[in-house]
Amino acid sequence: MKKRIHITPETGLILEGGGMRGVFTCGVLDSFMDRGIRFPYSIGVSAGACNGLSYMSGQRGRAKYSNIDLLDKYQYIGLKHLLKKRNIMDFDLLFREFPEHILPYNYEAYFGSPERYEMVTANCLTGEANYFEEKRDKNRVIDIARASSSLPFVCPISYVDGVPMLDGGIVDSIPLMRARSEGFTHNVVVLTRNRGYRKEAKDVRIPYFLYRKYPKLREALSRRSLVYNEQLALVERLEDAGEITVIRPQKPIVVDRIERDIRKLTDLYEEGYACAAEYDFG
Repeated sequence: MKKRIHITPETGLILEGGGMRGVFTCGVLDSFMDRGIRFPYSIGVSAGACNGLSYMSGQRGRAKYSNIDLLDKYQYIGLKHLLKKRNIMDFDLLFREFPEHILPYNYEAYFGSPERYEMVTANCLTGEANYFEEKRDKNRVIDIARASSSLPFVCPISYVDGVPMLDGGIVDSIPLMRARSEGFTHNVVVLTRNRGYRKEAKDVRIPYFLYRKYPKLREALSRRSLVYNEQLALVERLEDAGEITVIRPQKPIVVDRIERDIRKLTDLYEEGYACAAEYDFG
């Protein structure tokens, strides 16, 4: 029997990141689009921000194509990119060629959508999360999505409005409290880890030569695992209290953040689609 979720004006959708584990989210969002399910407010982090953009423009299958088909064809993740461009991923392909030429992004549909959409970045200067909404400027949309997806250590710093930014998951991997602060108190949270997962809980010592100009960022990176574990614990408490709905993988993930195995990615996408199909939204 399907679980019934009633979408109200106070219902938000929260999309965690997780690199290539985000193919689970692609499956969830394609299931939503197949059934015409929309939320008055959505917020995405890192891979979740990028996948959420295709959901907001109503381009069913586009995020899957980006994460699986495009990867299979172009192999846009790997050390060759890190050595050549100091970036583990080919951002020129992902944030220029893909949205402009390979499978053009429907900015008109996105800009015209009545629902709110936020993307999360980590501000290198403050070490805090920044939340962006943009429905006018195409270039700024790409700047925000690129910044939200710029993994620390293996991607260069990106800039939004001239401010240095990195992956939003550094500081707010699961922006549930942001949604609640915006007035959305009945949320659906899409995670890319199974229930009970926790990172190794300890502060990480950042080598002195990394991000020397950004001491606040260094602090945020050092306590990233602790903050993430606190967020996971909060999600589980609120889920058990019946205050939120969580859609997540049902078994431990075998897909890595920079996974390149197409079969593994496809299986996780299909799991996401199947998990979302267990819910009836109205």
